[in-house]
Formats: sequence, C-alpha cells, structure tokens
Amino acid sequence: MRNFNLALPFSDSDGGNQSDHRKIPFSDVMVTKPRDQFYGRKWQPIDIQVALWFAFVHILTLFAPFAFTWDAFWIAFCGYLLTGILGITLSYHRLLSHHSFKLPKWLEYMCVYFGVLAAQGDPIFWVSIHRYHHKYVDSNNDTHSPLNGFWFSHMGWLFDSEYMVEKYRERKNVEDLKNQTFYMFIRKTYMWHLFGCGALLYAWGGFTYLVWGMGVRTVWVYHLTFFVNSVCHIWGNQSWNTGDLSKNNWLLGVFFFGEGWHNNHHAFEYSARHGFEWWQIDVTWYIIKFLEVVGLATNVKVPTEAQKLKKSNFSSVNKFK
Repeated sequence: MRNFNLALPFSDSDGGNQSDHRKIPFSDVMVTKPRDQFYGRKWQPIDIQVALWFAFVHILTLFAPFAFTWDAFWIAFCGYLLTGILGITLSYHRLLSHHSFKLPKWLEYMCVYFGVLAAQGDPIFWVSIHRYHHKYVDSNNDTHSPLNGFWFSHMGWLFDSEYMVEKYRERKNVEDLKNQTFYMFIRKTYMWHLFGCGALLYAWGGFTYLVWGMGVRTVWVYHLTFFVNSVCHIWGNQSWNTGDLSKNNWLLGVFFFGEGWHNNHHAFEYSARHGFEWWQIDVTWYIIKFLEVVGLATNVKVPTEAQKLKKSNFSSVNKFK
C-alpha cells in the first residue's frame, strides 16, 4: 500500500478573503470558498421544493422508533441493498457515470430503476453532476467540494440551484443518456415514481411501512451517498497523489458497498473495482464480477498492475517536485 498524504496549496486567487478561511476540524482541508447557505442568497422555487422533500423524509424517519416492526425493518434493509447497490453504486455511478462495464439493456434499465427509487434525482441529473465533479474536482467549478464548507459538500449544494446554473449553464455532458427514450421518460415522470413507491408501501403495510420503507431507507442511503461527497474529501488517507482531496475511508467502504475507497476511484475513475487491496471490501465489485462470470457484464474495466505502477511512479515524482 502506497501512502501519499496530500494537503492542497490554495491561494487567494480564488477571490476569497483569507480572513474568512477556516480549517475543517481534524483535517488539513481549508474552506477557501465559503458560500452563504441559508440567509445570504435567494431561494428559487426549485430549492424550496427540494428542501420540503428532504424535510418530509427526515421527519418521516423520526417516527421510526414508534412504528418499528421487524417486517418494516427488513423492508427498509432490502430497500437499502437494492437502491444502494444496484441503484446508486452499480448503475448510477459505475455503469452510467463512468461506463466501467456494460449490461444488457433490460438489466441496465432494471438496476437504474432501483436508483430512481433512491430519490437522488433522475439518472440524467445524477450522472451530469457526477461527471462535472470529476472534471472539476476540488476546484472552483466542483459540484460539491468541501472547499465550500462541509455542509455544502454534504447536501447544501442540493438546495442551491443558482450555483448549478452559475457553474453548468449548458449541461451537455450526458448526451449518451438524453439519446435514450427510457432516460428521457424517467426524467419527465420522475416524481411520479417516488409518489408511486410511497403509495404502494402505504397500501402494503400502512404508515409503518411508509416510515421504514420510504423514510428510514431513503434517508440512510442519502447520507451514505452524501458522506462520499463530503467525508471522503476530508477524512481518510490517500494511496494515490491524485491532485485533489479525495480520501479512502474504510468505514464508508464497508457501509456503502465499496464507494468509500474514493481516492482509489479518483486515481482510476474508469475502474469498475474501487477496493484494490484484498482487505478493501467492495461489495459492488463482487456483484459486477459475478455478473461478468455469468456472462451478463461485459467490457469490465480495471487497471492493470502496470497501470497502477505507472500511476504510483508518476505520483511519487510529482510529490517531490
């Protein structure tokens, strides 16, 4: 395991006032571009709608202790696995955002639909944001960098549509999805799928199933996803000098199906495998590998040992320049 600790040197050329800069506790990350999150900006109607939705599912979750049954718990747990692994980490992230492998269209659309039910936005929105994150990682145009503050990187950016318009006015980095009828249909009907999921859960098991199957499950997967954006750019270690703040965080690697090996991912963003060491648990990779063995996953991309060695040598040279 190669360790290259990185503290990025940022200057005041970003237009910020150095007196406003502050360090995020227990890290080397300096907030150099603080952004007004609540009172110092105009809230657009879409921001209010998103905030109301987030308030709804979080308030719903508060009823969990009073609505607990083991049936409801297992509904939430199965939903966590299906929407978390098949929906977000396997399809939205590694399949659609990075083209790390290919699936037959019927299986791709099925897995993606679980991602729709994770309530993190339609595939076109999610993939576009993530591709911009990699293109501009931890720079002035990053979609959710902790350089704007922990809260912004975690979920504040979701309520700040002005930031998106300001940074990504064109949004032309997802033409591969816009050319497919399925993804355009999901985009136009997105909220109806969430309402339908909630209605089915309520019809099936009443308020208890709605609390656990919609509230607890959604909020749990939300914050695991958001922790990759925030925590994995603040706390952890770097195996590769990627020129950004990405970190490997073992806790998120375990709980979010391999996504916590985030520095590995930024070093080889095309890779279907994120946990390179034997002890780096990567459940999403195990599923992709299984799908490859049975002939369903093809064109599976992983870095060779030669590519990793080349990256390691390049990082070493640049570390000591």
